[in-house]
Amino acid sequence: MKICRMHGACCKMAMGIVFVLVAIFANAQEKIDFDKYFEDKTVGLEYLRVGCKDWDTLQILKKGFWMKHSVWAGSKTNLVDPFNNGHYSVELRDPQTGKVLYSRGFNSLFQEYCDTPEGHSEVGSYQEVVLFPKPKVKVDVVMRKRDKDQKLQDQKVIVYDPENLDFYEIVNTLDVPVEKIHYVGDVHKKLDIVIIGQGYESDSEKLVRDLNMFADNLFSVEPFKRNRNNINVWGTSGMVGAEYNTLGSDRYCMTTHVFDLYHALDKVPFDQIIIMVNSKKYGGGAIYNFYAVSSVHGMCGKIMPHELGHSIGGLADEYVDENLSYNEIHPTNLEPLEPNITTLVDFDSKWKSMLPPGTTIPTPPVKGLGPKDCGPLGVYEGGGYQKKGIYRPVTNCMMNYYADFCPVCTKRLEEVIKFYSR
Repeated sequence: MKICRMHGACCKMAMGIVFVLVAIFANAQEKIDFDKYFEDKTVGLEYLRVGCKDWDTLQILKKGFWMKHSVWAGSKTNLVDPFNNGHYSVELRDPQTGKVLYSRGFNSLFQEYCDTPEGHSEVGSYQEVVLFPKPKVKVDVVMRKRDKDQKLQDQKVIVYDPENLDFYEIVNTLDVPVEKIHYVGDVHKKLDIVIIGQGYESDSEKLVRDLNMFADNLFSVEPFKRNRNNINVWGTSGMVGAEYNTLGSDRYCMTTHVFDLYHALDKVPFDQIIIMVNSKKYGGGAIYNFYAVSSVHGMCGKIMPHELGHSIGGLADEYVDENLSYNEIHPTNLEPLEPNITTLVDFDSKWKSMLPPGTTIPTPPVKGLGPKDCGPLGVYEGGGYQKKGIYRPVTNCMMNYYADFCPVCTKRLEEVIKFYSR
């Protein structure tokens, strides 16, 4: 459960580390010819995920598919997801050969509901949306889910046939302007982030100020600061149902109105979403490749980058909060999917190669560090809300005490930005 927590001082220390990001792309699958398979348009598929911890099913609504009034915002070069992250995934496959033409991993609020006591037995229903470039040819849209061993398995196959498909129209009665808050170029070669303000119906001037404030906050934090020429930021507004007390946690501010959110962004080319809530109450939240939320609380300069760590980087929280550890959110017999925590089950796949020679594993706690100090890279016990059996890379990090992003988190964020901006 990605819940913001207010800590003491915020770390402003500059790490000054630049990473060579080659391995994850060198091993990427065969490049897909975008123009052969896709048009420069965006298709959405909306559905309900219904169930509880032990089972769930997907219910496709209406006619299922709709088409955005904006171009495809993603890369035309990198179409197949190289990151092994997210509890769910969508794949577009050639029905004749099984070749994967497009894929994207993601998480859902439903997954977090299943980690609550109610979600263990009571049936819940959650809205979800997946976007993909508009296929020119018949494809199988394959919805996938990880099994108990964290292996992705096909859950549902929906046939997309452009010769026999009637898109349903999005009815969006609000004609809200879309602003280019920070525009540096071609959406196919940039990470496009949209900030949608909620609660600004009677104060358009404050909306503009807050949109620019959020963009400034984003580019004040590494690695976003040094990648500002690879990132477009868009701004708009709408009522998208973000509320505090999500899943019973007072500061967890999220929306279950995902269809409304995506419809409100119909005309915006985006890869990632930030919901900016016009409230001074501390709060926010995020879900990997779904959306992030932050209020305009005085700490939003730290809340928002922290939440983007979840939604863009698929990073785990590195703090301990045993009130959230319902039956071990991260089972210690499996290696977590998130790149910045480990159970040591498969530490070779994490940051082991980044450790200084002679580093003790696990690494003893470092004494005398303040909340502004990340401390040396190591393998420190405590993370993913759990006190024992989960290890994090540094003592303090943006994903823990709002310090700078540590080298491990920075590396993943750099990889994702590069993936979208090629």
